Amino acid sequence: QVQLVESGGGLVQAGGSLRLSCAASGLTFSMSSMAWFRQAPGKEREFVAHITWNGGTTYYADSVKGRFTISRDNAKNTVYLQMNSLKPDDTAVYYCAGKHTLATTYGYWGQGTQVTVSS
Repeated sequence: QVQLVESGGGLVQAGGSLRLSCAASGLTFSMSSMAWFRQAPGKEREFVAHITWNGGTTYYADSVKGRFTISRDNAKNTVYLQMNSLKPDDTAVYYCAGKHTLATTYGYWGQGTQVTVSS
């Protein structure tokens, strides 16, 4: 059974930083692409960042480029999202997602962690 467990969310002032973690189990993590998505109240879930199985390639939504950094530690089966210069618009529930590197869609999702940025 695949489990993705996010942690690290919380309340932070605008301009501050948070680091989210996602611990994975039940999948071959080293062969999995991982990503972060977010969903703000009243909005659809949106892509935030993606990292390939070996960490060699990363992609970011334009809205977070230059402020957020996705990384992974395959020895710990964990993916991270370092979020700097946070803005109130970054307030959302952040979800970790995973898929086999050859799969086309993300089939595994965490339960989400709340990030709230106050102005």
